[in-house]
Amino acid sequence: MSSSPASRPPTIDPVAASRWARQAPADGAPWLHEEVGRRMQDRLQWIKATPRHWADWSPLHGGLEAHALVAQRYPQAATFVLEPEPALQPRTADAFAAPWWSAKRWRAGRPRLFGDLPEGGVDLLWANMGLHMAADPEALIAQWHRQVATDGFLMFSGLGPDTLMELRGAYQARGWPEPTHAFTDMHDWGDMLVHAGFAEPVMDMERIVLTWGTPEAALAELRTLGRNLHLGRFPALRGRQWRPQLLQALAGLASPAHDGRIALTFEIVYGHAFKPVARVAVAPESAVGLADMRQMLRRGRPGT
Repeated sequence: MSSSPASRPPTIDPVAASRWARQAPADGAPWLHEEVGRRMQDRLQWIKATPRHWADWSPLHGGLEAHALVAQRYPQAATFVLEPEPALQPRTADAFAAPWWSAKRWRAGRPRLFGDLPEGGVDLLWANMGLHMAADPEALIAQWHRQVATDGFLMFSGLGPDTLMELRGAYQARGWPEPTHAFTDMHDWGDMLVHAGFAEPVMDMERIVLTWGTPEAALAELRTLGRNLHLGRFPALRGRQWRPQLLQALAGLASPAHDGRIALTFEIVYGHAFKPVARVAVAPESAVGLADMRQMLRRGRPGT
């Protein structure tokens, strides 16, 4: 499934998004990604189902520490790693070959890398902090739906629209183009989940404020979190005065409420949804996938 261009996030440049997806984190996933993964992992305590197997979507970006927390929670589950970008697969393989990932520590052993998933999909698909950087999120959610087993579930997180609202205000005050693309509201993510065939989507959000002592430190960390994918971003190379001006703008975001440190807000959206048994609409002719047909045969006629 691929969504139409009109239904995609209107401010994302797909070429820039593809370029960012192929870029491996220099020093591991950002701290914010790991922290969001830790908080999302904690939400698994409210899921009664115990997965027989699970898959981690793009763990270099999502976070290896977060991956380890999920593996610890489900030590008996078979683990799979999905990396959709071939350019990142060697780095991902190296990361999971490191000594910290040992069969003695993880009962399920090393993850299975980039291979076929179990027939019908995995019981849990884990996708941390990636959806907001996708140029075609509906197509990505549809791909995730195909990889989740019937009665399995998806857990994901991403940035919401209040992210970097202070920086956006500073850019607007100076008449500069947007500093980043627009982030999607959690209710729209929920609609996309239902459209893809997921059921019972549960969405929630929280705000995390990060602070820095200097504008240089703030800029350095922001660069680890992504790039400006906005179609209307500044189209050429910046002049010599750009960096001092940007650092000055960041310095202006120092907040008395945070002891005079530069403060930026990140809206974190969490979501999970289950994959129900496929239902076939009543029609003269209906097309059903082989995996869905097997599930329906095991459970009885559609609609029962």
